[in-house]
Amino acid sequence: MTDPADALRPITTEEWPVFIRAMFDVFGEDELPAHYLEGPPGVAELDRSLALWDEGRVAATAGVYSRELTVPGAVVPCAGITWVTVSPTHRRRGVLTAIMRRQLTGLHEEQREPVAALWASEASIYGRFGYAPATWRSNLGGRVERLRLRPDVAVGTGRVVLVAADDYRAAAVGLHDRVRRSVPGNLARDDRWWDRALRDQPDQRRGATARRYVLHTEADGTVTGYAAYRVRSAWSDAGEPDGTVVVEEIRSTSTPAYAALWRFLLSVDLVRNLQAPSLSPDEPLRHLLADPRALHAQPVDALWVRLVDVGRALAARRYPAPVNLVLEVRDPFCPWNDGRWSLVGHPAGAFCSPTDADPDLVVDVEALSAAYLGGVSLATLQAAGRVTEVSPGAVTQAATAFRWPVTPWCPDEF
Repeated sequence: MTDPADALRPITTEEWPVFIRAMFDVFGEDELPAHYLEGPPGVAELDRSLALWDEGRVAATAGVYSRELTVPGAVVPCAGITWVTVSPTHRRRGVLTAIMRRQLTGLHEEQREPVAALWASEASIYGRFGYAPATWRSNLGGRVERLRLRPDVAVGTGRVVLVAADDYRAAAVGLHDRVRRSVPGNLARDDRWWDRALRDQPDQRRGATARRYVLHTEADGTVTGYAAYRVRSAWSDAGEPDGTVVVEEIRSTSTPAYAALWRFLLSVDLVRNLQAPSLSPDEPLRHLLADPRALHAQPVDALWVRLVDVGRALAARRYPAPVNLVLEVRDPFCPWNDGRWSLVGHPAGAFCSPTDADPDLVVDVEALSAAYLGGVSLATLQAAGRVTEVSPGAVTQAATAFRWPVTPWCPDEF
């Protein structure tokens, strides 16, 4: 086989069936979802794809989505890394390294997205390329008879109504765009991504109903919240209902609307269990409950982040406390980042540029990427040996400035 770095190239529309079949083979899937058989999905950007061809077959796949990511106090272009597979026949030949280098070098040379992100199928793969988990999802669950709202929780005077998918979408698009801008880790959804978010193929329901949609509306008709859920029917040996409500998304612009939506979701007929696999790890629901211990959580890593260009990425976000430090960044995989950076930031903006000054902190790019969205403390990373303090007090200053009041969270897998 030739050098994989030389053999990687984008695919054409005609090559899509072979490309997607190769990708699903590596993931151990026999049956392709029906929508993939129809051709490249609407969100696909084949000009940003990569395939390694070897004697007429696809031996490796990768792609990039052009996304917009909310970061503390701002939004930035983000390269959504996807479709990454290497055939078992081509392992340990440097193929994945060639893919990662091609993507990151291209982003840097073209001055495109300063940040890249992905969902990791295996947690041991991507750290060596500078990616780190920067958001978590909650995996909330519990028995609904114990998940009762506190008696003093106000649910307002609005109402919750079941709606068709088209009506839900029409109301949710604008509301989502408002609320996602305040939550680091959230991604913008254009029409293509709303099409994907609302796709509801029967073969993807895992034994549950079709997706159901509700809106919360005020007396004047203003929509102040929405939720999407499914019901998985089940019965006990004694013939008692033991179904599960699976909450896929819930967003609102007010506490009463949020509480009213949850009151509805926790009172669905024939349901005894709650599952909410993709909500925020800091979901406010726990603080609305009379018995907070009844809500169980099993947090798991979600969006992994990688700073493509340290200077541009750190200058793009905001800092709730003033910071004026020199960071010595260790990044052997992307040598343009490797070096010292002067960071001056505050709530209104930031500047970050190369410098020859002595460092206050030494940090590897993986740790810096983990802290970027404000959910991982640089002090915690120091305790793990990932950050070295040179100037006394530098870790406290940096940890305070990099944190953010809103817990980062990404509900959109890609």
